[in-house]
Amino acid sequence: MRALVVIATVGLLISCGVVGTPVAPELVGVAPTIEKQKRLHDLERPSTESAEPDPTLGGHDMDLPPSQPAGIR
Repeated sequence: MRALVVIATVGLLISCGVVGTPVAPELVGVAPTIEKQKRLHDLERPSTESAEPDPTLGGHDMDLPPSQPAGIR
């Protein structure tokens, strides 16, 4: 019985504490995540933007519906 208590106590003492190296607070949270996403987004965007129209449109303009509602409820 004493061996079981010693094993359980040692197991609990080993499991308590910090695992791994400390992380700086500047690297944790929402702001660093947003900055990382902005950098990735900038890398994915093509670096040369041309003034030519998109060839997939085939030269046709799209008629969009009006942005304001037609009637009043």
